[in-house]
Amino acid sequence: MRQYDFWDSSYEWRRLFSELLGTFLLVTVGVGGAVVNARLGGDVVPGPVRAVAPGLMVMAIILFMGAVSGAHLNPAVSVAFALRGNFPWRRVGPYVVAQFAGAVLATLLLIGLLGKHGSAGLTLPGPGISTGTALAWEALLTTGLVSVILGTASGAQQLGPMAALGVSSYIILAGLFGGPVSGASMNPVRSLGPALVLGDWASWWAYLLGPLIGAVIAVGFAYVLRGPGGGAAGSRAAQGTLGALWRPGRIGPPERTPDGPDQDGPPAGSGPA
Repeated sequence: MRQYDFWDSSYEWRRLFSELLGTFLLVTVGVGGAVVNARLGGDVVPGPVRAVAPGLMVMAIILFMGAVSGAHLNPAVSVAFALRGNFPWRRVGPYVVAQFAGAVLATLLLIGLLGKHGSAGLTLPGPGISTGTALAWEALLTTGLVSVILGTASGAQQLGPMAALGVSSYIILAGLFGGPVSGASMNPVRSLGPALVLGDWASWWAYLLGPLIGAVIAVGFAYVLRGPGGGAAGSRAAQGTLGALWRPGRIGPPERTPDGPDQDGPPAGSGPA
């Protein structure tokens, strides 16, 4: 089992690919709505839909590959887990690089398919909102997001796969009321990936510092609520359970496909009685 354990780097590529793919899917949904609207005109993808879609995508990602890498998809989450002692600092850098690569690739694909349309896809402050206010708003929203993530990862509130429901619900709610103010990014790579591809760095520092500040505040709240981290439940949530509960490969013993040959005779009901 040691070769599959999180502390062994033999399968680190699985975790990094999981972070890249997950962030790619998340940014495709997060950026895609604005790009589709710009390409087709009008409000083909309404604002509420653009707020709900990222939350649903995060739920799907956590459920289908959260056990591989922990499904951080966000540098603020990786930093928060490291500050809590549930995630090794030496792995934060590679995770962030994979996340940023996923965000860039998603934006490049959208631009390649639908074209570049001004600032469509960027995270920007709402009309009349200053960059400083957007920064504070992002810090506020991210504090809530990371608090939910750390809370559902703790032993007392361990929800298992249903942690996806709590996290996605918060993302949807934050997007519905916070999107008009700052875009409700709560994720540096979701904002900086498109900024790099589009070559537009307007207000970029708000979307870098805001989520990181929020993550640090949330870690402080977690300490007040639950004491120090580093427990088994939080570590499994942060690192994934690859090796602890699952080995790469078949799940369960090998079994013939339903339509495969039956060595013991024809399947029941396949011929005359």
